[in-house]
This record gives sequence, C-alpha cells and structure tokens, in this order.
Amino acid sequence: MTIRDHYREKRERYEFQMGAARGKLAMALDVLNDAIALVGSHAIYCRNSGSPEKPKMDIQIIMEELHESKHLIAGALQELNQGRKG
Repeated sequence: MTIRDHYREKRERYEFQMGAARGKLAMALDVLNDAIALVGSHAIYCRNSGSPEKPKMDIQIIMEELHESKHLIAGALQELNQGRKG
C-alpha cells in the first residue's frame, strides 16, 4: 500500500464535502499534521549535544518548514472559503 492509497478514501471524502481544490488542501493539512507528529516524536531521540533541551538543528529546521507549509495551506483554504461566502 502506498501513501496515496492510505489517504485516498479520506481525500475523496474531503473532495466530496468541500470540492476538489478545498478537499485537496484539507487533505494536505492532514498529511502535514501527520508529518509534524512523526518528526516531533523523532525529535525526542535526536537531541542537540550543545542544548539537550532542543532537538538537533536539522529537526528544528524541518519542523519550522512543516509549520510554515501548514500555515500557508491553511491560509489558502481560509481565503477560498471566504471567497465562497462573499
């Protein structure tokens, strides 16, 4: 089973409920949330030797990029939804 197969049913449900573009964006948010959770759990074991309370720098950068992507997609979805109402 590929990752696309894993998310197919959920994506189809989102697309049916929200339309194709909004459904795909909603699904992308779900995938990003899953990725953030996985990287976050990995960060527990990959500690920075200089600052043990923080994860290694590469994990920090990955988390920042994932969060930025999440905010961009959420913003686009919000704009689309406002356009639908307005």
